[in-house]
Amino acid sequence: MPLISAALVVVSQGVTKISLGLLEILGPLGIGDHVDTTPGDPLVGQTWGMEFFCYHRDRTGSAARRDELREEHWSYMDRYAQEMIARGPTVADDGDTPTGSVHIVDLADPVSARTFAFDEPNYQAGVYRDVLLRRWRNLLGRTMWDFPGGPVSGNRYLVLGLGRGQAADLSAPPDADDLVAYGPLLSDDGVTWLGTAALVRAPDPATARSILTTDQYADIEVHSWYFGGRAS
Repeated sequence: MPLISAALVVVSQGVTKISLGLLEILGPLGIGDHVDTTPGDPLVGQTWGMEFFCYHRDRTGSAARRDELREEHWSYMDRYAQEMIARGPTVADDGDTPTGSVHIVDLADPVSARTFAFDEPNYQAGVYRDVLLRRWRNLLGRTMWDFPGGPVSGNRYLVLGLGRGQAADLSAPPDADDLVAYGPLLSDDGVTWLGTAALVRAPDPATARSILTTDQYADIEVHSWYFGGRAS
């Protein structure tokens, strides 16, 4: 599956910034919609850190191959242990069948993010159907290992809001005790808001979904999610 990209080089105050535009890959459905900001948007003109949200979605019928590659996957992720903000699988309603794999990482640049996403053993072996890779902003300023609720208490969800129009939910909810990770999805230059990705503890999917301003999104996905990584 090709990655469509565009390079932007900006020289300002003696600093050269190279941004390689990574566009959302949606398998056979094609490229995702681009959402433009307007001059009044809060993100315009701001510079964000190089944090990335990566969501590999499983291909139907690939669970056995995923199991075979578990050690290779973990060994690959061991190389990014210092850069990892959050990680873990999404699962189907049965609570067991994997449907995808979430990784939020702090990397040097978009080229490094592309390497991370597409060199991963499961992706190379065809376990995944497609990949969502976007810049992201860590509004909580912590990793999942700092989550006060610990790794197992309560139900956990990935909440993925696909944005439209004006930027929304640019601040974390005031009560962050149930948030494992929270932040906006951004264009590669960190200016254009594209949505929101959050990992949240909630009693049910409807409550998890309610952390976002629902009418500001083209779609909101909610997936059951678990803390990932090697068993301790």
